[in-house]
Amino acid sequence: MPAGTVPRRAVQAAALLTMLVSFVLQLVGALLPNVPLLIATSAAGLALDLYLQHRDPGLLALLGKVRFDVMVRQLLRDMVIMLGLLRLHDDGSLRDYAPVFVGVVLFYAAHLGCQAVAILVRRSRTLPFVTRNIDASGLHLTAAPPRILARQHGRRLVRFAVPATLGLLVTVGTGKAAGAMAGVGLALVLAAGGLLYLASWLRPAKRIATDEQAIEWLDRWLAEYRPTVGMYFSGGTSSAYQANMWLSTLAQLDGKPIIVLRERFMVKKIDATDIPIVCIPKVHHLMALEQSTLKVLLHPSNSGKTSQVLRMPSIKHAFINHGESDKLSSCNPYSKAYDEIWVAGPAARERYQLADIGVDDRDVVEVGRPQLAPIQPYAGAPTRPFTTVLYAPTWEGWDGNPGNTSVMLAGENIVRELLADPAVRLLYKPHPMTGSVDPRAGEANRRIKDMIREANERRQGPRPGPEAAAELERLTAELQALTTSTFRPSVDEAERMLVQTAPEPGRSAAVEAATAAWEAAYWASLPEWEHQIVTGPRPALYSCFNQADVLISDVSSVVSDYLISEKPYAVANTSGMSEEEFLANFPTVTAATILTPDASGVRALLAAVRDPRLDRLAEARAQLKVQLLGPSDPPSLVRFNQAALDLARAADERAARVAARAAASEIPGQREAAGAALPDDGAAPAAPGGGDWFSPAQGR
Repeated sequence: MPAGTVPRRAVQAAALLTMLVSFVLQLVGALLPNVPLLIATSAAGLALDLYLQHRDPGLLALLGKVRFDVMVRQLLRDMVIMLGLLRLHDDGSLRDYAPVFVGVVLFYAAHLGCQAVAILVRRSRTLPFVTRNIDASGLHLTAAPPRILARQHGRRLVRFAVPATLGLLVTVGTGKAAGAMAGVGLALVLAAGGLLYLASWLRPAKRIATDEQAIEWLDRWLAEYRPTVGMYFSGGTSSAYQANMWLSTLAQLDGKPIIVLRERFMVKKIDATDIPIVCIPKVHHLMALEQSTLKVLLHPSNSGKTSQVLRMPSIKHAFINHGESDKLSSCNPYSKAYDEIWVAGPAARERYQLADIGVDDRDVVEVGRPQLAPIQPYAGAPTRPFTTVLYAPTWEGWDGNPGNTSVMLAGENIVRELLADPAVRLLYKPHPMTGSVDPRAGEANRRIKDMIREANERRQGPRPGPEAAAELERLTAELQALTTSTFRPSVDEAERMLVQTAPEPGRSAAVEAATAAWEAAYWASLPEWEHQIVTGPRPALYSCFNQADVLISDVSSVVSDYLISEKPYAVANTSGMSEEEFLANFPTVTAATILTPDASGVRALLAAVRDPRLDRLAEARAQLKVQLLGPSDPPSLVRFNQAALDLARAADERAARVAARAAASEIPGQREAAGAALPDDGAAPAAPGGGDWFSPAQGR
């Protein structure tokens, strides 16, 4: 079990138990009645609720699942206090408290009213799409209302109820109704004022475009921008890297690029880019693309929502993948659905044919890997005091194959061997999804990190001066300013669209320069003898490639990408196959040093890296590079761009053929026929048999 898990869970359990005990004791104090007990437990329960709302809202969400949410807790707290008042005044002297009880009822009514208005406001501010890097001022976007009114109903209730609860407790202690009247009155003013203020966002002056107006605006924007090539992406929260790796390539293509997303959260996960981004969650709104000038869509991954855009015949689709390896996932039968499959080199073409999944060889286009341009070529044996080893294992995958990742079966042995060499500097960069499927991989990953930290504690050496850290801090702030937007705490999607408008000219080049400067400063700020655990988006994997003298990885696209440098590399064989079978089944490892799970080959690997005379695989790496990534001339970007132009030309040719056939046959198109079939009043005629004349399931 990870360190810190038990104490955290114990604290959470103690907090829930304390809350439960406070309610029980509060009820006991009200029934006895015991004034000090009632006041103390009521105040303690309110304070604990406020604290947990701020520090651990996820814990309170668990209470909501058992119907003990914030509304129930606060209402119960106030009702028990009023029960205490009844017990304290069972002589019938409660007439002075009638306004208090009425005020409490009105307060909760105002809270519920605010909640209803919040729902209306959120719905009115949720557009059928989300944009980024686009001037969306035509949608009449406005600033979002305060989040405590629009989205944080739990915090709103507890905080606005504080005066009422404290006022009731003052009355319990003093026996005078003035305290309760003042507290409840203030709470009622807060709730009613918040309700009226939030309702102002429903006024025409603050309302943004309706769904119909928004779709019309999107059609106009597409007609004005006239996109020609785009990237289509749909995925989970941790899959954004699959799209981000293609941003620089997409930006350099001829034509007007666009990025089409399907999940709203993904808009924030796409890295800094000047390319216009449109997220269209619903499929019937997605059909706006079919009427645009978009000719080519590139797909870096397969997803369930991919089929929804593939049915647009006016757009040509190419599968570009997010990395190539010898794994079966690189030859998915779903690839048959695309017009073309773009691969790096001849090896991938052969892989598809050997997989025998029905992919026509004529649909496979070799384009190289344009995004590998920043990777520096091999410059000979290490000249620095320490040999830098990059260990970048992949994740465990979905199929439970032990050969997917070396982390579980070989990772600790590999790291132990590397740390035992005093002249090695280890860079450990695990896949971001490690442990997401198999907890054992996550546990092994944590143990490896602990080993590296312990090894660093035993090492000593000079460190860069404070000026290096200051320079890194300065460049971090500069890069952050270029790649992120500043938002108010209450920002919502509509306000983000307003802030993230069309970028200033030259921003993309400025980001590229700032990123290069940051990476240089990052590595300069670290001691050259210190092992590093590299996680997060920065520094990027390719930056780690440039620091490394040798790579140790698994059968994955990391190996294929690293080969562009022609540096030595090793692959861990945890598949259970013999080395001969391993080499025969995975061509990408034929120029690698094969490591067994016990990591017995690490020392020989390091010797070959340090002495090129012992490196027997240099020529094999050069040959495999061409086989995997294609020739270096013409450059990959040129081939990729030409493939996009050729596919766009194919889309134009198809459109011309369709138009020619329609003109020759004088048969109206589907939409024209549908329009002609409508009666004068615009109503759709009934379908034969009484069914619907049109439904989304039938297509457009």
